Amino acid sequence: MIRRSVRLLASAIAVLSVAVSSASAAADWPQFLGPTRDGQSSSTALDAVPKEGWPLRWKAAVGEGFSGPIVVSNSVYLFHRSEGQEVLSAYHVTDGSLRWKHALPTSYSAQFGGTEGPSATPAADHQRVFALGASGKLRALSATEGRLLWQVDCAERFGAEPGFFGFGSSPLLLGDQLIVQVGGPEACVVAFAVSDGRVLWKAGTDEAGYGSPVPRTRAGQQEVLCCAGLLALDPANGAERARFPWRARMHASVNAASPIAVGDGVFMTSSYGVGAVLLKPDGKTLRPAWSGDESLSSHFATPVLVNGFLYGFHGRQESGPDFRCIEASSGKVGWSLERAGSGSVLAAGRKLLLLMESGEVRVLEANPEKPVEKGRFQAGSSGARALPALALGRFFFRDRAHLLCLEISR
Repeated sequence: MIRRSVRLLASAIAVLSVAVSSASAAADWPQFLGPTRDGQSSSTALDAVPKEGWPLRWKAAVGEGFSGPIVVSNSVYLFHRSEGQEVLSAYHVTDGSLRWKHALPTSYSAQFGGTEGPSATPAADHQRVFALGASGKLRALSATEGRLLWQVDCAERFGAEPGFFGFGSSPLLLGDQLIVQVGGPEACVVAFAVSDGRVLWKAGTDEAGYGSPVPRTRAGQQEVLCCAGLLALDPANGAERARFPWRARMHASVNAASPIAVGDGVFMTSSYGVGAVLLKPDGKTLRPAWSGDESLSSHFATPVLVNGFLYGFHGRQESGPDFRCIEASSGKVGWSLERAGSGSVLAAGRKLLLLMESGEVRVLEANPEKPVEKGRFQAGSSGARALPALALGRFFFRDRAHLLCLEISR
């Protein structure tokens, strides 16, 4: 009886350990658009927003860039530019103290305005951190000490150009692969081995947009949706499964919103007069179910999908976009907050978390009938264009000069 009780206790501890480990992993924000690469968080802590806002836990001075923070275990990583170097920094989650930093000199110079810092958000697991610089240098570092493990100059290796605003598509960490939209005559999309940077496969010769690759499963098969127009690839070997031409008609433009899987279809959105489209599979091709510039034309931020409705920013950043809700299946506009301003949006259950470029935080219900605001407060300064992170009961974001951590739940 005693031995049986011990065995039961051991089993219970093992199950609990797995559950705690899984919950911990789910609480991370390890790459652009979060753990599921769709701007969704499992947090349930947004129900109540104090009038004075969430308290500031810590703040750290940082350099320039539009690269967002990521969170893995006890570390927050930020990629930024300071004193002519692109710096990948690791901070302690609890107090913002610097764990390590790795700096590489950069000669990148912005030709069309905007930041000279990196725009691509890093990706990380518990062993490595990966970052793509504005000039195309891809690096892998040890997560524990910031030691350089391998490096690839994508501009030199694949003949890729930095585009109008530098290399800015965020790498996708998918198992033992790091999938990067390089964009060039030798390769549009490249899969690297995370262990040593070996090229596993290459696909396409299209120019890469600033949106980032997104994984999804369709008809029992995994595929990666890339922003070169739309390019659907088999992650096992890079084989092309489908493509659809989709980008702004104006070449000097930013096509920055990532694809969104909607059932077996794909939603794409851009500004500069091209608008949005819902693509549905028709055999081996993709055909528009609806399209137009009147539903949801997102300049920078990727919308989020909640229960069949898309929530996102509509219009050019410099013109004061609306924030609106549309029905994904039809493109019909449910409601619109006019001239709301530019920002980013995350979803946490039935709540929407907006970080405005002004540094204001707004929390709304994901309500397709009408906009219902749960709270708003000024969280930081202006220049908060990078996508934030929601992890470990905290909200991490950067404004023009600081990385900030706010306490959501205690």
